[in-house]
Amino acid sequence: VQLQASGGGLVQAGGSLRLSCVASGRTFSSYAMGWFRQAPGKEREFVGIIIWSGGSTYYTDSVKGRFTISRDNAKNTVYLQMSSLKPEDTAVYYCAARAAGYSIDTTASGYGYWGQGTQVTVSS
Repeated sequence: VQLQASGGGLVQAGGSLRLSCVASGRTFSSYAMGWFRQAPGKEREFVGIIIWSGGSTYYTDSVKGRFTISRDNAKNTVYLQMSSLKPEDTAVYYCAARAAGYSIDTTASGYGYWGQGTQVTVSS
């Protein structure tokens, strides 16, 4: 599976942004898809995950109620809708695919495939 993330940019605090991650390959619909982020000088951080069917999602506490993950298996695409953005959301955002598509994993080691990352900058 190859992943291509896009949609990052510069946005003011309180604004919204939608990231997309397009996957190659016919097995996309069987994978759980996660989003992670990494700010300068910090470790990569779990943001959220959606299981293979889209029927379940899980988010880290700091983004709950502000971020929403969805997927369109017909388009091999997963989305991260970000609202009420804060300066502390500034980071490079990565999408990742997990072969165990039915289970939740918040650790980076649980994902076998990664996109290249897209920069999100939130100004105050």
